[in-house]
Amino acid sequence: MKELNLQKLQKRLRNKFLKSGVKMIGPDTIYFSKDTKIGKNVTIEPFVVFGLKVKIGNNVNIKSFSHLENCKIENKVDVGPYARIRPGTILKEGSKIGNFVEIKKSTLGKNSKANHLSYIGDSIIGKLVNIGAGTITCNYDGVKKSRTNIKDKVFIGSNSSLVAPITINEGSLVGAGSVITKNVRKNSLALTRGVQTEIKDYKIKKK
Repeated sequence: MKELNLQKLQKRLRNKFLKSGVKMIGPDTIYFSKDTKIGKNVTIEPFVVFGLKVKIGNNVNIKSFSHLENCKIENKVDVGPYARIRPGTILKEGSKIGNFVEIKKSTLGKNSKANHLSYIGDSIIGKLVNIGAGTITCNYDGVKKSRTNIKDKVFIGSNSSLVAPITINEGSLVGAGSVITKNVRKNSLALTRGVQTEIKDYKIKKK
């Protein structure tokens, strides 16, 4: 009986959103919560799950296999595919969370983007920020969680680790593969990378 009631609820919610103009691809694969709020001109692809307390603005695209809960998505935002938007997250207008990105208890600023394979936790990210593929905010030291602050117009290179608490100030660039443990000053390049060594005509010694 409980399962039947859940099926009826989902059917009612899907019909409500379809009638309000939400474009759903494969609506039978999309799951809403009773308190989901969705604006105008929104497209939802197959296998998207909305947990409790999700608010979606206008002109938003949510791509397949994304999971959202207790978050606010503002206008003109792209989410997914395969994105996880965890509680306490705000995605500001024009921002983008791409494939295999997890974001938790963070704000992603206007027109900022994290396109691939990243973890963002307990962070405040400004406007026009690029988070490179494989970037991690190291927010937990085993005892407590700390905050990462990334100011406007910062570029974080791929495969970087930002060890919180830390602030990356406006206009700065973090080189790919860096582990950043100290605050970065405005309009600076931060780079922590070993020098590449090359041994010419190297041969593996046989045992």
